[in-house]
Amino acid sequence: MITLTHFLVVSAFIFCIGLYAVLAKKNAIMILVGIELMINAAILNFVAFGKYDKINYGGQIFALFAIVLAAAAVAVGLAIILNVYRYYKTVNPDQIRELKD
Repeated sequence: MITLTHFLVVSAFIFCIGLYAVLAKKNAIMILVGIELMINAAILNFVAFGKYDKINYGGQIFALFAIVLAAAAVAVGLAIILNVYRYYKTVNPDQIRELKD
């Protein structure tokens, strides 16, 4: 039987992969993927804890809001990255020193 501990261990593993992607990668798109992995780990925690709330389903409701907010954040982040690429011709955050004209 899968217990709450299994969900939490998988969630911690996914969060660590996302954190590594954010800290180690030089590509802005990979940083966004890392942030998305960390958000998905938090959503997995919401759903795992919501499994034990049989009356209000609070975890699933929070997870739904987190999914919507994550999708909006990724859309805005991708739009920013595309505009930065159009101007600087790179998506490497280390090569972009000045964001003002």
